[in-house]
Amino acid sequence: VQLVESGGALVQPGGSLRLSCVSSRTTSGVGTMAWFRRSPGKGREGVAAINTSGRDTMYADSVAGRFTVSRDNAKNAMYLQMTSLKPEDTAMYYCAAGSRGGIWTAWDNYKYGGQGTQVTVSS
Repeated sequence: VQLVESGGALVQPGGSLRLSCVSSRTTSGVGTMAWFRRSPGKGREGVAAINTSGRDTMYADSVAGRFTVSRDNAKNAMYLQMTSLKPEDTAMYYCAAGSRGGIWTAWDNYKYGGQGTQVTVSS
């Protein structure tokens, strides 16, 4: 399974972005999907996750209320709508799929991961 992220950009504080993750395999068959991010000097952080049906979502405290994760299994895609962006949201954002179970915030719990898309929040 290949995952390809897109949508990263330079945006001003307070702005919005929508990231996309497209899978080479139908997403209805890859289970829970998630977004992670990594900033320079920091480890990879779980940002949001969504189950197969899309009914259950989970968020890191740092983005709850500002980010929204969704998926469209008909398009083999997952999205991350980001609003009220802050400089501390600056990071490379990655998508992951194929949860092996366990905590959703652990990158190693996913079978598949993308190469990332850069988000920079700066004035």
